[in-house]
Amino acid sequence: MSTGRLQGVDRALPVWIASALALVLLMALPIGWIASLSVGGESGPTLAHYRRVFADPALQKALWNTGVLAFWVGLASVAVGAPLAWLTARTDVPGRGLIRGLVMASFVTPPFLGAFAWVMLAGPNAGYINKLWRSLTGADEGLLNIFSMSGLVFVVTIYTFPYVYIMIANTLALIASDLEEAAAILGAGRLVVACTVTLPMVAPALVSGFILSVLQALALFGSPAILSLPAGFHTITTQIWSFFHFPPKTEMAAAFSMPLLLATALLLLVQKRLLGRRGYAAVGGKGGQRRTITLGRWRWPALLAVLAVMACPIFLPYAILTKAAVSRAWAQPLTWDNFTLANFSFTFFEYSATQSAILNTLELGVMTACVGAALVALLAYISSRKLVVGHQIVSFLALAPIVIPGVVLAVGLFIAYTRPPLLLYGTLWILFIAYLTKEMPVGYAQSDATFRAIPPDLEDAGRILGGGRLRVLRDITAPLARSGVIAAWCFIFIGVIRELSASIILFTPATKVMSVVIFDLKEEGQFGAIAVLGLVMLVMTFATVALVQRLLGRDFLGARE
Repeated sequence: MSTGRLQGVDRALPVWIASALALVLLMALPIGWIASLSVGGESGPTLAHYRRVFADPALQKALWNTGVLAFWVGLASVAVGAPLAWLTARTDVPGRGLIRGLVMASFVTPPFLGAFAWVMLAGPNAGYINKLWRSLTGADEGLLNIFSMSGLVFVVTIYTFPYVYIMIANTLALIASDLEEAAAILGAGRLVVACTVTLPMVAPALVSGFILSVLQALALFGSPAILSLPAGFHTITTQIWSFFHFPPKTEMAAAFSMPLLLATALLLLVQKRLLGRRGYAAVGGKGGQRRTITLGRWRWPALLAVLAVMACPIFLPYAILTKAAVSRAWAQPLTWDNFTLANFSFTFFEYSATQSAILNTLELGVMTACVGAALVALLAYISSRKLVVGHQIVSFLALAPIVIPGVVLAVGLFIAYTRPPLLLYGTLWILFIAYLTKEMPVGYAQSDATFRAIPPDLEDAGRILGGGRLRVLRDITAPLARSGVIAAWCFIFIGVIRELSASIILFTPATKVMSVVIFDLKEEGQFGAIAVLGLVMLVMTFATVALVQRLLGRDFLGARE
């Protein structure tokens, strides 16, 4: 085979082109419709929708609330995630594997489910913590009010800080300890070393984690809908959702979506520039060794402090959900008289939407994960091997959906697929497209890292021996990329299971998924059924994680024991 033939794309070209075109359809169509409708008028382009949106004091307040929420969530996530990452990466704190597992559990727990749990824990009247506080102190008022901006910041933070943790922990794992040891030898204390040596080296990752946390807070719908609406205030996502109450105001929704889309894109650009300039390597003579800091008598207090923090996203919410699932009255103590399995019977056999929602969720999860893992693997292969002209554009389009919050994507899909020629609204296909688009970036990032770690020389050798590119991909590259593709499948599947922001706009009575049913049950005050279905969702999620970890031989956050 000639060298020119070796470097070409041979008969695989249609596959690569089709994959690239799929990206264009997934991205360009919904965003194009949002942009078009936001300036569309009966007599031509107009800015009237934007003037209506930004002149409305209530909508201005929603913008302000979103900014306040995102800023404080970013700061709080850094304050929680960075110390935890440092403890597990650089100290001899006991139970580091346990801590990583708890962080992983927080990472995969749906934030809206955590919000439901904290309503039962810290609701101003019936919340368990407040009832306990009043009984112990005799106070008339409860200790906490989860229906407030501070309550919303708290709940969003405890399910967002893992993004900071992952960034900082991975960075600390790359940085050698030479400079830290040199500073310690010169007499600097641990705090001084941390502030003057370690902190500057991890600063890019710290800022990047802050930005990721801000992005999560900007895009969330479930937690704000559960906590802010009863408190009497909107965020951008809940306000966009309200535009779809009958009759739907799609032009207003499109115009109000653009600031969120632009803010997200700008923050991601800043993050990319920060990471593009990072330099974590430290010149030294110890070959990248990491210094383990001995905590001494502070080892066990440090572990207790970590467990106290993890009680907020894991122990307390999971406990109250379990209690509510087996209680006649969730707010009352769990006694034999209050114990029941009726919630399970009601949820699975009496509530009409449950069974179809579980089936829809599993069908969409498996289908999206399988198609998504295959698609992102092909796209990552195209990009890493530079198989087509404009392969950089392929990479950009694969990652671009990360700038589209779920509720904004749903607006674009609703506009695009409620009119000819593709009338997909009311079918599972529109949810499939939404999930595939929304979860593509995380799957692509995983697959891209996998293929870049596989030497192209192996494929060249196979082609020299007579194999076509697709055969070489199947027989040589695919087996080597197996673990990365499985991890991508897992990320996509879990993302579908916990998705609410796009589903809440695109569902119909026949296409409800588990997250939507949980949201509906909240409106009906069925906390026992919420707990049951929430536990089912958690079991599905953790069973998937456990299976994938067994296949991969490492934990979900990438650490090897």
